Amino acid sequence: MAPEDNLSLFPESVSSQDIDALFYESLVRKAGYRLIAGVDEAGRGPLAGPVVAAAVILQEGVVLEGVRDSKEMTQNSRERAFCLVHEKALSVGVGVVSAEDIDRMNILQASLEAMKRAIISLDPRPDFCLVDGIHPVPVPIPYRCLKKGDRRSHSISAASVVAKVYRDRIMCSLHEKFPVYGFSENKGYGTAQHLAALREQKTEEKKGTAP
Repeated sequence: MAPEDNLSLFPESVSSQDIDALFYESLVRKAGYRLIAGVDEAGRGPLAGPVVAAAVILQEGVVLEGVRDSKEMTQNSRERAFCLVHEKALSVGVGVVSAEDIDRMNILQASLEAMKRAIISLDPRPDFCLVDGIHPVPVPIPYRCLKKGDRRSHSISAASVVAKVYRDRIMCSLHEKFPVYGFSENKGYGTAQHLAALREQKTEEKKGTAP
């Protein structure tokens, strides 16, 4: 179902500073929907690792203290929020697409596939989704895309926390297998240390001395 067919009167120009955390959830509920999932992903920018998406259904009217756009939070605050979301949410779903599949299908399609997997893993299944971004998600459920939705919708903020922490934990696990790249610190992003490690590894491969 195309996003323009769903609640087309959403006020796109409204600033996140001008609305409360449940503004969009309230609009959706006024349209008759009850189980509303916020959906977001983490991992579109890194050079290594999977893309991870999360979908979160919160109880009506609930605002979880400390939960906001994951990019504005510290690692410790995200970890606390991650636990709180799992404790209080009606349902949490996660979808993971591997680095190999990212290379095969491109990062955008991989992100949308991860979102799809997160949504369909929810139990109960949502009857409407608020999706961060501008790209249609291939699910047979009514939804609305929200640009910068992780700042504008509390449900999407919760999903952003889950996706970020889940992916970070994957990268820390990969660090145990590939410590040379520093994944526990850079999480696969192209930091100076990560890029230097890649150059060194490439040099070693040319010499035939790489592990």
